[in-house]
Amino acid sequence: MTAAATAATTCAVRVLRRLAGMAATLLVTSFLVFSSLFLAPGDPASFLIKGRSPSPEDLAALRSQYGFDEPFLVRYWNWLEGVLHGDLGRSYLFHQDVSSVIWSRLPSSLLLIAVSGLMIAVFGIGSGIVGALRRGSRTDRSLMLLVTVGAAAPAFVAALLLRSVFGVQLGWFPTIGNGEGLMDRLHHVILPAAALSVTFTALVTRVTRSAMLDELGRDHVEVALSRGAPRRTVIRRHVLRNALGPIVTVSALLVSGMLVSTAIVETAFGMSGVGSLLVQSVDQLDFQVVQAVVLLVVAAFVVVNALVDLVLPLIDPRTAAAGSAR
Repeated sequence: MTAAATAATTCAVRVLRRLAGMAATLLVTSFLVFSSLFLAPGDPASFLIKGRSPSPEDLAALRSQYGFDEPFLVRYWNWLEGVLHGDLGRSYLFHQDVSSVIWSRLPSSLLLIAVSGLMIAVFGIGSGIVGALRRGSRTDRSLMLLVTVGAAAPAFVAALLLRSVFGVQLGWFPTIGNGEGLMDRLHHVILPAAALSVTFTALVTRVTRSAMLDELGRDHVEVALSRGAPRRTVIRRHVLRNALGPIVTVSALLVSGMLVSTAIVETAFGMSGVGSLLVQSVDQLDFQVVQAVVLLVVAAFVVVNALVDLVLPLIDPRTAAAGSAR
């Protein structure tokens, strides 16, 4: 077998292992999500009969209609079978298919996450590189002070501060709603994205600075610089490239976890997204929507994690070598 064929086989085996791992993780997660909501206090039937006083017979008929009286494993299997066929159930609150409710909210949340991810990449990675290249300087100390404050600032505090300064006092950005049309939506999403990205940007800055300093201290970098190689070339080819592994890993995992954090920001800015939908559904005991949103969040996290594992060897071949050695 040639070297190319061996490499292709190894790559295919790694992909199949990751896909099998993803399937197993999602199956276990789906069981945990359904179990947690099944055991949670509150009765979905109480929401459906809100404002009425049905007879015990009518209540029993309602439970039978929605399958609330079936054994746990039967309910789980019916739900899982529906999910596998694209049927996420029907929302008790909106009286629509859950998939339709989520799809109508998803574009706003994805735009929010995309803009936040761009801010994290630009400001987080950029600040980390500057801090590492100017280690110990006034710029580095100022950045580390901002990073400490940013990492400790909860998203809702950042949202209130940004709304007060840039929305109310300066009037530069709208403070509520999603907007209409692409440019108006981008205008509306700037402040929520900034509030969402503050803590994540601080974390990425720390990881980038640490990874860059580790690579700057390696022997081959010092040898290259001592031999007169251009500093910019050494940093680009040997320092930044080798530091990309942990930076990409942490950044991707943080961005994939943002879907949960959007709940606070979307609620604070009155946005109609998946995060605010989750808060509303939990408050109204709309369990079908809660199950679907939580499963969506977990699926996004698992898929991004798997993609990082597959892409990382392409960025840093040392990762592939370490994986093969194991």
